[in-house]
This record gives sequence, C-alpha cells and structure tokens, in this order.
Amino acid sequence: MAQNTSVLLMIRPVSFTYNAQTAVNNAFQQSDAANAQTQNMAVAEFNNLVQLLTDNGVRVLVFDDTEEPHTPDSIFPNNWFSTHESGDMVVYPMYAPNRRAERRADIAMSLGEQFIIQDIIDFTLAEQEDKFLEGTGSMVLDRDLRICYACLSPRTHNDLLVDFCNQLGYELLAFHAVDATHQPIYHTNVVMSVGDKFMVVCMECIPNQTERDLIRQSTSKDIIEISLAQLNQFAGNMLEVVNPKGEHFLVMSTQAYNSLTPTQITSLEKHTRILHSNLQTIETNGGGSARCMMAEVFFKPKTPH
Repeated sequence: MAQNTSVLLMIRPVSFTYNAQTAVNNAFQQSDAANAQTQNMAVAEFNNLVQLLTDNGVRVLVFDDTEEPHTPDSIFPNNWFSTHESGDMVVYPMYAPNRRAERRADIAMSLGEQFIIQDIIDFTLAEQEDKFLEGTGSMVLDRDLRICYACLSPRTHNDLLVDFCNQLGYELLAFHAVDATHQPIYHTNVVMSVGDKFMVVCMECIPNQTERDLIRQSTSKDIIEISLAQLNQFAGNMLEVVNPKGEHFLVMSTQAYNSLTPTQITSLEKHTRILHSNLQTIETNGGGSARCMMAEVFFKPKTPH
C-alpha cells in the first residue's frame, strides 16, 4: 500500500471561528483569538495553502462549506472521513455535536463520481454510546507497514480503534500522550506524523517508557523526535504528499517550520522537500494545523469514458 497520495480534499470555510464545543479538550485553541476578521483571514490562509500545493503539482479537490448548518471546524475534514486504497470510505463518530453536521453526503457522492468507492464503513452510531474516533486526527496510519498509531483520549476510544483495525487490516499500537498539564492530548496527529521513510514523533509527551519503546521498535523508518514545545507549535501536525512526478513534499505550517532546528530540517530534507504556509488564524482559533486541513484521497480514479 502507498503511504502517500497526490490527491487531497479540502473544505474552504464560510464561517470559521473559535468552537467552544471542541475547546473543552483541545488545549491548542485560544478563546481570545477570534475577531471580526477571523473568517476572512482563515480563507486567505486556506487559499494560500491550496495554491502552494497546486503549484507543486498536488491535486486539491476544494469544496466550499455551507452557511447552514453552522460548522466552525469544517476546515478539518480529515476527522469525519478517511479513504483507503481498498476502495473503502470510513465515516467517523465525532465528539462535538456541532462537528457531526460536517459529514456531507454530497461530498461522498462527488467522490463516487470521480473515483471507485467499493464500500462505506460507518462508525457513527457509536456517538449514541459516547464513543468517538475522529479519523486521521485520532489515528496516524502507516499504510505501508499497516500500523495504526493512536493516543487514547476522549476523542479516541479503544473499542473503535480495535474495530477499525480489524476491518481495515491494521495492527493497533495504542498509547497515552499528555500535555504539560498532564491532560490527554486530543489527537494523535499533533503528536506524530508518519511519512514514506520517516516518522516525526514527540516522545516527550508519552510518559510511559514501555509505550515509547514500542513505538521505536515498531518501525524501521527514520525517527525524528520533536520536543513538547515544538509539538505546541504544531511541529507534529505534518503530512507528506506526492505529486504525479513522484516528488515528495512534507506540508506544515510556517509556525511549525520555524520551530524546527537546523538538524531536524536537514534530517527531514533527506527524505522529502518541505512546504510551509502561514496558518496562524486557523491554528489559534481551530486548534489544528496543516495536516488537519487535508483529507487524503486514496481511491482509484474511474476510467474516463
């Protein structure tokens, strides 16, 4: 299975702002960040990232958010669905009630018109049991080695992880990760990122030595460690993508890039070229960064008639 794709899906926001429903367990959000220009600034940041990707040959399928229902976090579509080379589309149960409205049948239908979807696996009924699994926010997938890395949190339930891994053919490596106040970190994709030949991970936020060792032993890929301070600047929230020429890019925010040391940058650039874009408004209000904004499309395209 390929680790990276050259097709991404992104949602342009129409009413982006701070979301109090997600802030209860997302310490990256800043309640005083919103202002009258938040939406306009978020759209500008979004458009700049899309342009950066397309300038480098990555295909981006852009959908506009809808005015109603109000979905302030729609800019992070990787939480409500994931796609897989098997042709499976997985739809996920979301922690915040106002995020559940982000799930859009029209987007699934549009994908079905362009790509081959074999099956839709729907976990959303788990919301009735207060069990949640927020896509490739909750899980960082090594699609190549078939390992699902996941830090347990109120948004990432172990039962659903086991179910996902059984249905999609992954080995589960669950662990615990905490921030500086010892609270569970809300999503795995701020802790780590797995590329084709490397892994970026913050071992400092994983208090259990056995769990740190399991992560190290799980892969032969080049492990590049980041600090908790760098994690707080979204240095773990990266995604490697490719273009049709086979060129690899590691996409991150400018804040994340500026937090990296020269040694870390050199280590990453052995494997991939770094692309970064300013996402400050999105990061401070939404508590997510570049990786959260990009939903990967791994489906095979339909043959044009």
